[in-house]
Amino acid sequence: MARLLTGLSLGYFLVMLDTTIVTVALPALSPSLAAQQWISNGYTLTFAAFLLPAGAWSDRFGAHRVFFTGLISFGALSGLSALSFSTALLIALRALLGVAGALLVPSSLSLIAAAWPTPATRAKAMGVWAAVSGTGLVAGPPLGGLLTEAFGWRAIFVVNVPVALVALTLSRSAPPIPARAGRMLPGRLFRVRAFPLGLAAGAIVNFGLSGVLFVLSLYFQENRGYPPSAAGLAFLPLTIPTAFNPILTGRLVARIGPRIPAVSGFVLMSGGTLVQACSTSAALSVVALALLGFGVSLAIPSLLTAVVAAAPPGLTGVAGGALNAARQAGAALGVAVLGAVLAGTTTSIALVTASGLLLAGALLVAAIPAAETQPVG
Repeated sequence: MARLLTGLSLGYFLVMLDTTIVTVALPALSPSLAAQQWISNGYTLTFAAFLLPAGAWSDRFGAHRVFFTGLISFGALSGLSALSFSTALLIALRALLGVAGALLVPSSLSLIAAAWPTPATRAKAMGVWAAVSGTGLVAGPPLGGLLTEAFGWRAIFVVNVPVALVALTLSRSAPPIPARAGRMLPGRLFRVRAFPLGLAAGAIVNFGLSGVLFVLSLYFQENRGYPPSAAGLAFLPLTIPTAFNPILTGRLVARIGPRIPAVSGFVLMSGGTLVQACSTSAALSVVALALLGFGVSLAIPSLLTAVVAAAPPGLTGVAGGALNAARQAGAALGVAVLGAVLAGTTTSIALVTASGLLLAGALLVAAIPAAETQPVG
């Protein structure tokens, strides 16, 4: 079971890694801010657009088949991206990578739900899944910076290929799940307030995280003069908490429910972003990014548990797809909106904007009825 969970987690790790590994490499990919936004958002937009269909396909054709199709496609398209010879082609391949990534997320959630059927063990498994995948999200900038400076930007796509092969090998023992009639998003999911509020909060958490990563990666290189490797390493305080905290979050959610950890996560993210907005000190950047890292690793696993728990057993794939669609739509908006604010004002104003929205996310989660966020242990 440990091999299976590692394989499923690595699949989502690839998806999250590719969301942010390009961030520090953007100045090497194009000098144009608009092109940089499209290289980043070409992936997240198609990822968001296809997550709901991917959840329905997971239910209709079987999570096992959809997961492996996505994994093989992701590895192949990553190799082709490394061979790209123009910005337009790279944007197109990034868009196709987003489709492949969308196949991996709801199918892996369905496979976890099938392999760990009891709520308490499922919450812990999701904590591990979120820890591994969340590490990919925030390991992207440091890894991307090191690879870009050492080997050039093409290396940030080559690295996906061996990871995909390892994930393929480890997840071969995934349990078969009977195919069901495909759904789009059923209206009855919205009858439980935890579901729509969880979707809105999911959009906000990724708006803040992806938008802040985009703004800070440019700030570190263009304002502080960091080379790509140093800019990437500057994000380590954000990376380190995500390596272990989601596992602890999974245990905490199993004991007290997801609402308090999720609210705490949003508050920490908002506070960390505000600290960064108000200071140019490198020392305070460490504190700010650490707060952001702890906040992310509290908020995301808690939201996953709340939304999946709100869905009927036969709709976990669709529910997981809906949450991640909301998150990736938020990520695309974060890069677009904060990029526009950055182009017209300053880094500090862009970060204050993100901080305020993250605080609103805390209020949204707090509005979920306590009866819908009971402990699962």
